[in-house]
Amino acid sequence: MAIYELRTYDITVGKMAEVVQLYKTEGWPALQKHPQRLVGYFTGDIGALNQLVHLWKFNDDADRRAFWASVFGDPEFMAFAAKLRPLIKHQENKLMMAAPWGTAP
Repeated sequence: MAIYELRTYDITVGKMAEVVQLYKTEGWPALQKHPQRLVGYFTGDIGALNQLVHLWKFNDDADRRAFWASVFGDPEFMAFAAKLRPLIKHQENKLMMAAPWGTAP
């Protein structure tokens, strides 16, 4: 059964443009080298300002752990992460499973 990982980063006020530029030029190019697991990246417009949210879909926990081990073992991604981390105030990760009704991504 698929699992989903929801990652929410609270960005320091006034730093979202810098985060967006950093993802566009370094983060996304580094992530694209790894197997496609991303459902989507989102930014808030009303209410959840200064947040970057991303949702990932994995086959199971072993798939999730292997994916992140690969990403965190990538020097390009880790160079990006070193620049990103000072811009993040708080990070929250949630692991979720699709409900047994309705649709799922």
